[in-house]
Amino acid sequence: MAFPEPFPGLVIRYAYLWRREFLQGREEGVKDRPCAILLTVSDAEGDRRVVVLPITHSPPKDPALAVEIPAATKRRLGLDGERSWIILTESNRFVWPGPDLRPLTPGEPTSVVHGELPRALFEQMREKWLALFAERKTQGVERTE
Repeated sequence: MAFPEPFPGLVIRYAYLWRREFLQGREEGVKDRPCAILLTVSDAEGDRRVVVLPITHSPPKDPALAVEIPAATKRRLGLDGERSWIILTESNRFVWPGPDLRPLTPGEPTSVVHGELPRALFEQMREKWLALFAERKTQGVERTE
């Protein structure tokens, strides 16, 4: 069974590496978490590169730097009932599928997907991220293959 094709707005389970962990020399994220795919591009070699934003229960210090996920969307995605935010100030970049995808059901690659963000929520996330990117307030971590 193959991994699903990635696309912007898809929420996946992923071993996200926070920038602070990366700066400490870690190569692996401490825990698996849901992440939202911000964009996908194909490079000259035909590899699909993906940029993901982390989803966390920790409220952002500045609400302008994150997007809260509505409770109804969390239920539809099969996530827990706690409040969660998509963090916009950092990201992980990797070649799809990559070794850090985590299936929800062991042995089933397609189970790395929680579901898709509603279009309006994705657009809000994208627009806010683009504004922060233009202000140089975002940082990415390039993951190893």
